[in-house]
Amino acid sequence: MTKENETIKGPATQEFVAIDEIREGIIILKNGGLRAVLMCGSRNLELESIDSQNAVISAYADFVNSFDWPIQIIIHSRKLDINPYLNMLEEKLKTQKNELLKIQTAEYIDFIRNFTTLADIMIKKFYVGIPFDPIESKTEGPIEKITSLLPKTQSKNILSEEKFKEYRSQLLQRVEHTILTLAHVGIKASQLQTDELVELFYNLYNPEELEMKGIQLSNQIQ
Repeated sequence: MTKENETIKGPATQEFVAIDEIREGIIILKNGGLRAVLMCGSRNLELESIDSQNAVISAYADFVNSFDWPIQIIIHSRKLDINPYLNMLEEKLKTQKNELLKIQTAEYIDFIRNFTTLADIMIKKFYVGIPFDPIESKTEGPIEKITSLLPKTQSKNILSEEKFKEYRSQLLQRVEHTILTLAHVGIKASQLQTDELVELFYNLYNPEELEMKGIQLSNQIQ
């Protein structure tokens, strides 16, 4: 086979993913940075009084101004897989002995199935991403300050176990602060652990699928 006919292979997909591994509920990036992710509840301000709305807005301003590091607020919308719910109803239908309830259950199943074919049922989840980068713990000179603004390469930066524990401890302090200040806004937050992070990123990188099977994100936040 001539060189002209050879298939040119592009880089592997993993080369475009900044994540090196997920360990102990912490995302480790290829450049040595660490990330934690919180799943957050929500509040519907339209259902609250004007005074309550103003109090929440003021608390949110305090929340934003309390950080001396960047955070990322993520709103993730995803199509809800209604099939497990329908399967559960169909199982109950099979064992239902009351004829009236059996008819009502069958009609309800048909209604839900027809409704979901006409419109997608979406679920919306809220997250806060919290970073810690090793460069933050170093004293930067003029050259380092300039080069830190340049795009970072994806070359793997080996993180020792000792450094991981040190950086993780500092990151968890930020996590604790974020959860506490969100509570002042009236929003509950919980740090995602390893399995939950795996599911989250699986769903993000596979948007055509409804959900990752076998793992469910934390249901603690209501």
